[in-house]
Amino acid sequence: MSNRIPQALQNLALPVISSPMFTVSYPELVMAECKAGIVGSFPALNARHPELLDEWLTMMYEELDSFKVANPDRSIGPIAVNQICHSSNVRLEQDVETCVRHKVPIIISSLRAPVKEIVDEVHGYGGIILHDVINLRHAMKALEAGVDGLILVAAGAGGHAGTLSPFALLGEVRSHFAGPLVLAGSIATGSSVLAAQAMGADFAYVGTRFIASREANANDDYKTCLVTSGASDIVYSNYFSGVHGNYLKESIRRTGLDPDDLPVGDKGTMSFKDGRSKAKAWKDIWGAGQGVAVINDLPPVVEIVERMKAEYEEALGRLWNRC
Repeated sequence: MSNRIPQALQNLALPVISSPMFTVSYPELVMAECKAGIVGSFPALNARHPELLDEWLTMMYEELDSFKVANPDRSIGPIAVNQICHSSNVRLEQDVETCVRHKVPIIISSLRAPVKEIVDEVHGYGGIILHDVINLRHAMKALEAGVDGLILVAAGAGGHAGTLSPFALLGEVRSHFAGPLVLAGSIATGSSVLAAQAMGADFAYVGTRFIASREANANDDYKTCLVTSGASDIVYSNYFSGVHGNYLKESIRRTGLDPDDLPVGDKGTMSFKDGRSKAKAWKDIWGAGQGVAVINDLPPVVEIVERMKAEYEEALGRLWNRC
Protein backbone atom coordinates (compact mmCIF):
# COMPACT_ATOMS: atom_id res chain seq x y z
CA MET A 1 0.00 0.00 0.00
CA SER A 2 1.39 3.37 -1.02
CA ASN A 3 2.40 5.59 1.88
CA ARG A 4 0.28 8.36 0.35
CA ILE A 5 -2.92 6.44 1.16
CA PRO A 6 -4.56 7.57 4.43
CA GLN A 7 -5.39 4.92 7.02
CA ALA A 8 -9.12 5.37 6.41
CA LEU A 9 -8.71 4.17 2.82
CA GLN A 10 -6.49 1.18 3.48
CA ASN A 11 -7.53 -2.46 3.62
CA LEU A 12 -10.44 -2.20 1.20
CA ALA A 13 -11.58 -5.29 -0.66
CA LEU A 14 -11.33 -3.27 -3.88
CA PRO A 15 -9.96 0.26 -4.47
CA VAL A 16 -13.43 1.70 -4.97
CA ILE A 17 -15.27 4.61 -3.39
CA SER A 18 -18.99 4.73 -4.10
CA SER A 19 -20.15 8.16 -5.15
CA PRO A 20 -22.77 9.91 -2.98
CA MET A 21 -25.94 10.19 -5.06
CA PHE A 22 -28.91 12.46 -4.33
CA THR A 23 -32.12 10.53 -3.56
CA VAL A 24 -30.32 7.22 -4.25
CA SER A 25 -27.63 6.70 -1.60
CA TYR A 26 -29.62 5.87 1.52
CA PRO A 27 -28.49 3.75 4.51
CA GLU A 28 -29.43 0.41 2.93
CA LEU A 29 -27.13 1.07 -0.02
CA VAL A 30 -24.34 2.59 2.07
CA MET A 31 -24.24 -0.33 4.50
CA ALA A 32 -24.29 -2.86 1.65
CA GLU A 33 -21.29 -1.12 0.09
CA CYS A 34 -19.37 -1.05 3.38
CA LYS A 35 -20.15 -4.70 4.07
CA ALA A 36 -18.88 -5.55 0.59
CA GLY A 37 -15.54 -3.97 1.49
CA ILE A 38 -15.62 -0.65 -0.36
CA VAL A 39 -16.25 2.92 0.81
CA GLY A 40 -19.99 3.56 1.18
CA SER A 41 -21.03 7.20 0.87
CA PHE A 42 -24.11 9.39 0.90
CA PRO A 43 -24.95 13.11 0.74
CA ALA A 44 -25.75 14.59 4.15
CA LEU A 45 -28.73 16.29 2.48
CA ASN A 46 -30.32 12.92 1.70
CA ALA A 47 -31.34 12.97 5.34
CA ARG A 48 -34.34 15.26 5.04
CA HIS A 49 -33.58 17.07 8.30
CA PRO A 50 -30.40 17.41 10.40
CA GLU A 51 -31.67 15.18 13.21
CA LEU A 52 -32.19 12.34 10.73
CA LEU A 53 -28.52 12.53 9.72
CA ASP A 54 -27.59 11.88 13.34
CA GLU A 55 -30.04 8.96 13.50
CA TRP A 56 -28.71 7.47 10.27
CA LEU A 57 -25.08 7.60 11.38
CA THR A 58 -25.90 6.10 14.78
CA MET A 59 -27.86 3.26 13.18
CA MET A 60 -25.28 2.54 10.47
CA TYR A 61 -22.34 2.43 12.88
CA GLU A 62 -24.22 0.10 15.21
CA GLU A 63 -25.09 -2.27 12.38
CA LEU A 64 -21.59 -2.22 10.90
CA ASP A 65 -20.05 -2.85 14.34
CA SER A 66 -22.30 -5.89 14.75
CA PHE A 67 -21.38 -7.06 11.25
CA LYS A 68 -17.67 -6.79 12.07
CA VAL A 69 -18.11 -8.92 15.18
CA ALA A 70 -20.02 -11.57 13.22
CA ASN A 71 -17.56 -11.45 10.29
CA PRO A 72 -14.08 -10.86 11.76
CA ASP A 73 -12.28 -11.91 8.56
CA ARG A 74 -14.20 -9.61 6.23
CA SER A 75 -12.92 -6.28 4.95
CA ILE A 76 -15.41 -3.64 6.06
CA GLY A 77 -15.31 -0.35 4.20
CA PRO A 78 -15.63 3.03 5.97
CA ILE A 79 -18.52 5.47 5.68
CA ALA A 80 -18.07 8.75 3.81
CA VAL A 81 -20.46 11.71 4.01
CA ASN A 82 -20.77 14.26 1.25
CA GLN A 83 -21.04 17.87 2.37
CA ILE A 84 -22.22 20.47 -0.16
CA CYS A 85 -20.14 23.58 0.52
CA HIS A 86 -22.30 25.83 -1.65
CA SER A 87 -23.22 29.09 0.09
CA SER A 88 -26.94 28.30 -0.07
CA ASN A 89 -26.59 25.14 2.02
CA VAL A 90 -27.87 26.49 5.32
CA ARG A 91 -27.39 23.10 6.98
CA LEU A 92 -23.69 22.83 6.33
CA GLU A 93 -22.44 23.91 9.75
CA GLN A 94 -24.90 21.71 11.64
CA ASP A 95 -24.30 18.69 9.40
CA VAL A 96 -20.54 19.04 9.78
CA GLU A 97 -20.96 19.19 13.57
CA THR A 98 -22.90 15.93 13.42
CA CYS A 99 -20.17 14.27 11.35
CA VAL A 100 -17.50 15.54 13.72
CA ARG A 101 -19.40 14.14 16.70
CA HIS A 102 -19.61 10.74 15.00
CA LYS A 103 -15.99 11.03 13.81
CA VAL A 104 -16.92 10.17 10.24
CA PRO A 105 -13.58 9.06 8.76
CA ILE A 106 -14.10 10.52 5.28
CA ILE A 107 -15.80 13.76 4.28
CA ILE A 108 -16.43 14.34 0.57
CA SER A 109 -16.76 18.06 -0.11
CA SER A 110 -18.18 19.42 -3.34
CA LEU A 111 -19.23 22.48 -5.35
CA ARG A 112 -16.87 24.70 -3.35
CA ALA A 113 -13.72 24.01 -1.38
CA PRO A 114 -14.34 23.69 2.36
CA VAL A 115 -13.43 26.61 4.60
CA LYS A 116 -10.51 26.34 7.02
CA GLU A 117 -12.79 25.82 10.03
CA ILE A 118 -14.28 22.67 8.48
CA VAL A 119 -10.88 21.34 7.47
CA ASP A 120 -9.54 21.90 10.98
CA GLU A 121 -12.55 20.24 12.62
CA VAL A 122 -12.27 17.12 10.47
CA HIS A 123 -8.51 16.89 10.87
CA GLY A 124 -8.96 17.40 14.62
CA TYR A 125 -10.37 13.90 15.10
CA GLY A 126 -8.22 12.26 12.41
CA GLY A 127 -10.70 12.41 9.53
CA ILE A 128 -9.81 13.20 5.94
CA ILE A 129 -11.44 15.35 3.27
CA LEU A 130 -11.68 14.41 -0.39
CA HIS A 131 -12.88 17.16 -2.72
CA ASP A 132 -14.69 16.89 -6.09
CA VAL A 133 -13.02 18.79 -8.93
CA ILE A 134 -13.47 18.96 -12.69
CA ASN A 135 -10.31 20.87 -13.66
CA LEU A 136 -6.87 21.88 -12.44
CA ARG A 137 -7.99 25.32 -11.23
CA HIS A 138 -10.54 23.80 -8.89
CA ALA A 139 -8.00 21.22 -7.78
CA MET A 140 -5.44 23.83 -6.80
CA LYS A 141 -8.04 25.85 -4.86
CA ALA A 142 -9.04 22.76 -2.91
CA LEU A 143 -5.44 21.89 -2.11
CA GLU A 144 -4.86 25.43 -0.89
CA ALA A 145 -7.84 24.94 1.43
CA GLY A 146 -6.11 21.92 2.97
CA VAL A 147 -8.02 18.92 1.62
CA ASP A 148 -6.29 15.54 1.79
CA GLY A 149 -7.20 14.16 -1.62
CA LEU A 150 -9.02 14.95 -4.83
CA ILE A 151 -11.84 13.28 -6.71
CA LEU A 152 -11.38 13.96 -10.41
CA VAL A 153 -14.79 14.01 -12.04
CA ALA A 154 -14.00 13.53 -15.71
CA ALA A 155 -16.13 13.41 -18.85
CA GLY A 156 -18.75 10.69 -18.82
CA ALA A 157 -19.30 10.62 -15.07
CA GLY A 158 -22.82 10.70 -13.69
CA GLY A 159 -24.22 13.74 -11.93
CA HIS A 160 -22.26 17.00 -12.04
CA ALA A 161 -19.45 15.88 -14.34
CA GLY A 162 -16.75 17.79 -16.13
CA THR A 163 -15.79 17.72 -19.80
CA LEU A 164 -12.11 16.77 -19.65
CA SER A 165 -10.84 13.38 -20.71
CA PRO A 166 -9.78 11.29 -17.71
CA PHE A 167 -6.36 10.90 -19.33
CA ALA A 168 -5.88 14.67 -19.52
CA LEU A 169 -7.41 15.54 -16.15
CA LEU A 170 -5.60 12.85 -14.19
CA GLY A 171 -2.26 13.50 -15.85
CA GLU A 172 -2.47 17.25 -15.32
CA VAL A 173 -3.49 17.06 -11.66
CA ARG A 174 -1.00 14.32 -10.85
CA SER A 175 1.82 16.54 -12.12
CA HIS A 176 0.91 19.01 -9.33
CA PHE A 177 -0.19 16.69 -6.53
CA ALA A 178 1.39 13.52 -5.18
CA GLY A 179 -1.40 12.68 -2.74
CA PRO A 180 -4.51 10.49 -3.03
CA LEU A 181 -6.44 10.79 -6.29
CA VAL A 182 -9.82 9.24 -7.06
CA LEU A 183 -10.99 9.04 -10.67
CA ALA A 184 -14.62 9.26 -11.77
CA GLY A 185 -16.00 8.81 -15.25
CA SER A 186 -17.83 5.77 -16.69
CA ILE A 187 -16.20 3.30 -14.29
CA ALA A 188 -18.52 0.31 -13.91
CA THR A 189 -16.29 -2.77 -14.18
CA GLY A 190 -13.27 -4.18 -12.40
CA SER A 191 -11.12 -3.75 -15.49
CA SER A 192 -11.91 -0.03 -15.56
CA VAL A 193 -10.94 0.20 -11.88
CA LEU A 194 -7.56 -1.27 -12.78
CA ALA A 195 -7.28 1.10 -15.74
CA ALA A 196 -7.79 4.07 -13.42
CA GLN A 197 -4.92 2.85 -11.27
CA ALA A 198 -2.73 2.24 -14.31
CA MET A 199 -3.26 5.88 -15.28
CA GLY A 200 -2.08 7.08 -11.87
CA ALA A 201 -5.22 7.19 -9.73
CA ASP A 202 -5.33 5.46 -6.36
CA PHE A 203 -9.07 4.74 -6.33
CA ALA A 204 -12.04 4.56 -8.67
CA TYR A 205 -15.24 6.50 -7.99
CA VAL A 206 -18.27 4.41 -8.94
CA GLY A 207 -21.83 5.68 -8.97
CA THR A 208 -24.13 4.61 -11.79
CA ARG A 209 -23.28 0.92 -11.40
CA PHE A 210 -24.61 1.05 -7.83
CA ILE A 211 -27.85 2.78 -8.83
CA ALA A 212 -28.50 -0.40 -10.79
CA SER A 213 -28.45 -2.48 -7.62
CA ARG A 214 -31.07 -4.09 -5.44
CA GLU A 215 -30.34 -1.79 -2.47
CA ALA A 216 -30.36 1.56 -4.28
CA ASN A 217 -33.17 3.96 -3.40
CA ALA A 218 -34.26 4.38 -7.02
CA ASN A 219 -37.59 3.41 -8.54
CA ASP A 220 -37.94 0.43 -10.84
CA ASP A 221 -38.35 2.55 -13.98
CA TYR A 222 -35.08 4.36 -13.23
CA LYS A 223 -33.21 1.09 -12.70
CA THR A 224 -34.70 -0.52 -15.80
CA CYS A 225 -33.71 2.52 -17.86
CA LEU A 226 -30.10 2.08 -16.73
CA VAL A 227 -30.12 -1.50 -18.01
CA THR A 228 -31.67 -0.65 -21.37
CA SER A 229 -29.67 2.53 -22.09
CA GLY A 230 -26.36 2.95 -23.86
CA ALA A 231 -23.70 5.64 -23.72
CA SER A 232 -25.45 7.68 -26.41
CA ASP A 233 -28.57 7.82 -24.20
CA ILE A 234 -26.83 10.21 -21.80
CA VAL A 235 -27.28 13.96 -22.23
CA TYR A 236 -25.03 16.64 -20.72
CA SER A 237 -26.97 19.74 -19.64
CA ASN A 238 -27.04 22.55 -17.08
CA TYR A 239 -30.77 23.14 -17.50
CA PHE A 240 -32.01 21.22 -14.47
CA SER A 241 -29.76 22.41 -11.65
CA GLY A 242 -27.76 25.29 -13.06
CA VAL A 243 -24.58 23.19 -13.20
CA HIS A 244 -23.76 20.81 -16.04
CA GLY A 245 -24.52 17.18 -15.36
CA ASN A 246 -25.23 13.91 -17.15
CA TYR A 247 -28.79 12.56 -17.30
CA LEU A 248 -30.76 9.76 -18.93
CA LYS A 249 -32.50 11.00 -22.07
CA GLU A 250 -35.54 8.81 -21.43
CA SER A 251 -36.28 10.55 -18.13
CA ILE A 252 -36.14 13.92 -19.88
CA ARG A 253 -38.53 12.76 -22.59
CA ARG A 254 -40.98 11.65 -19.90
CA THR A 255 -41.30 15.24 -18.71
CA GLY A 256 -42.24 16.41 -22.20
CA LEU A 257 -38.88 18.02 -22.96
CA ASP A 258 -36.65 17.35 -25.95
CA PRO A 259 -33.32 15.99 -24.59
CA ASP A 260 -31.58 17.05 -27.79
CA ASP A 261 -32.78 20.65 -27.58
CA LEU A 262 -32.72 21.75 -23.95
CA PRO A 263 -32.56 25.41 -22.91
CA VAL A 264 -29.41 26.75 -21.31
CA GLY A 265 -29.62 26.79 -17.51
CA ASP A 266 -28.69 29.53 -15.09
CA LYS A 267 -26.02 28.71 -12.52
CA GLY A 268 -27.72 31.12 -10.14
CA THR A 269 -30.70 28.77 -9.89
CA MET A 270 -28.73 26.23 -7.87
CA SER A 271 -29.91 26.33 -4.27
CA PHE A 272 -29.74 24.06 -1.26
CA LYS A 273 -31.75 26.26 1.08
CA ASP A 274 -34.48 23.64 1.45
CA GLY A 275 -31.97 20.90 2.25
CA ARG A 276 -31.84 19.55 -1.27
CA SER A 277 -30.93 20.61 -4.77
CA LYS A 278 -33.87 21.22 -7.07
CA ALA A 279 -36.10 18.18 -6.58
CA LYS A 280 -36.89 17.99 -10.25
CA ALA A 281 -33.25 17.52 -11.12
CA TRP A 282 -32.90 14.41 -8.98
CA LYS A 283 -36.38 12.90 -8.63
CA ASP A 284 -37.92 13.27 -12.08
CA ILE A 285 -34.74 13.67 -14.12
CA TRP A 286 -32.47 10.67 -13.59
CA GLY A 287 -28.74 11.20 -13.28
CA ALA A 288 -26.43 8.62 -14.84
CA GLY A 289 -23.01 8.35 -16.42
CA GLN A 290 -21.91 6.85 -19.69
CA GLY A 291 -21.03 3.68 -17.78
CA VAL A 292 -24.61 2.55 -18.46
CA ALA A 293 -23.14 1.07 -21.64
CA VAL A 294 -21.87 -1.95 -19.66
CA ILE A 295 -24.75 -2.33 -17.18
CA ASN A 296 -27.19 -5.11 -17.99
CA ASP A 297 -28.60 -6.36 -14.69
CA LEU A 298 -29.77 -5.32 -11.21
CA PRO A 299 -27.98 -7.55 -8.67
CA PRO A 300 -27.32 -6.87 -4.97
CA VAL A 301 -24.28 -4.75 -4.14
CA VAL A 302 -22.23 -7.65 -2.80
CA GLU A 303 -22.59 -9.43 -6.13
CA ILE A 304 -21.55 -6.31 -8.03
CA VAL A 305 -18.41 -5.91 -5.91
CA GLU A 306 -17.50 -9.60 -6.12
CA ARG A 307 -17.91 -9.46 -9.90
CA MET A 308 -15.75 -6.34 -10.09
CA LYS A 309 -13.07 -8.04 -7.99
CA ALA A 310 -13.02 -10.99 -10.40
CA GLU A 311 -12.87 -8.65 -13.40
CA TYR A 312 -10.06 -6.70 -11.74
CA GLU A 313 -7.99 -9.85 -11.19
CA GLU A 314 -8.71 -11.12 -14.69
CA ALA A 315 -7.61 -7.83 -16.23
CA LEU A 316 -4.47 -7.83 -14.11
CA GLY A 317 -3.71 -11.35 -15.29
CA ARG A 318 -4.09 -10.34 -18.92
CA LEU A 319 -1.58 -7.54 -18.43
CA TRP A 320 0.93 -9.82 -16.76
CA ASN A 321 0.60 -12.32 -19.61
CA ARG A 322 1.48 -9.59 -22.11
CA CYS A 323 4.66 -8.61 -20.30
